[in-house]
Amino acid sequence: MTEVTAAPPATSPGAAVTRGGADAPRVTGRRRSGLRRQRLEILLFVTPALALMAVFVLYPVFSAARMSLYSWQGFGPMDDFVGLANYLRVLRDDVFTDAVMHNFIIVFASIAVQLPLGLALALLLNRRIKGRGLLRTIVFVPYVLAEVIAGVVWFQLLQPRSGILEQALSSVGIPVPEQGFLGTPDLALATVFVVLTWKYLGLAVLLFLAGLQGVPDELHEAAQLDGASWWQVQRRIAVPLLAPTIRTWVFLSMIGSLQLFDMVWILTGGGPANATTTMVTYLISMGTQRSNYGIAGAASVVLFLIGFVMALAYQFLVLRRDTKADA
Repeated sequence: MTEVTAAPPATSPGAAVTRGGADAPRVTGRRRSGLRRQRLEILLFVTPALALMAVFVLYPVFSAARMSLYSWQGFGPMDDFVGLANYLRVLRDDVFTDAVMHNFIIVFASIAVQLPLGLALALLLNRRIKGRGLLRTIVFVPYVLAEVIAGVVWFQLLQPRSGILEQALSSVGIPVPEQGFLGTPDLALATVFVVLTWKYLGLAVLLFLAGLQGVPDELHEAAQLDGASWWQVQRRIAVPLLAPTIRTWVFLSMIGSLQLFDMVWILTGGGPANATTTMVTYLISMGTQRSNYGIAGAASVVLFLIGFVMALAYQFLVLRRDTKADA
C-alpha cells in the first residue's frame, strides 16, 4: 500500500497579505503616536518663545498703533480720537523726515565703510601672524562694551577745548571746530558715524572670521599648488564662499541702523539743531519730553513699517538665494 505523505500547508499570498493587514494598524498607531509626541514637543519648546514675542513685541506694536490714533499726553483715558491726524503731522514734520534721512545715511555708510574694512581685518586676522590673538581682542572689545560706557567715554574725549582727542589734534596743528565735532551741525553726524564704526566693527570681523573658518583647507592647498598667490586665494575662494555670511551681516547692520538710538542719545541727544536726530530719538523726544504720545506712537508705527518692508524686501531679493541653496 502506497504511503501518502501530507503536503505542508501552502502559504498563499492572500494569507501573507492578511497577516500584514493585521499588523498594519499597529504600525499606523505607532506612527500616529510618534507624530503626536513630536507635535507636543514642538509646542512645548515653541510656546515660551511665542509668549515672549506676544508680550514684548506684538502687544507693544498693537499698543503703539492704538495710541497713534488718539491725542494723548500720557495720563488719563484715551478718549480724544483723531484718526490719522498724527500720521499726517509726523510725515509733514521736517524733523522727522530729516531723521529718516539720517537713518538711511547711516545704513548706506555702514555698508560702504564697515563691510570692506571688516572684511579686510578678518582676512588679515585669519592669517597666522604674531600677536593675532591680541589683535582680535583689540578689535572685538569695543563691541562687547555697553553702549552707555562707550558713549560716555567718547563724549568726554570729544569735549571742545577740554577733550583729550581735540587737544591732541590741536597739538599737531589739525584745526578743530570751535564748538567741537559734536557741536558743529555739519560734522556731528559724521562724528557719530565714526564712533559707531569703532563700536560695531568688531561684530563684522567676528562674523567674517567665523565664516572663514568654514572654508576647507583643501581648497587653499589646491590653489597654492596651482601657483595662486595669497591674494588670489582670498579673492577667488575665500570671499565668494563668505558671501552668505556677508549677506547676513548686511541684514543685521541695516536693521540695527534703522533702530539706532542709544549712542546718538548719549553723544548728542539728536542735536545740534536736529543734525543727528534718528527716528527713535524723535519718538522718544516726542513721548517722554513733550508728552505727545500720539505723535510718538505714529512715529513708532512708521518706523516699524519701514523696517518691516526693508526686511521683507531684503529677504525676498537677497537672502532667498541662501534658502534655496540650503533646500
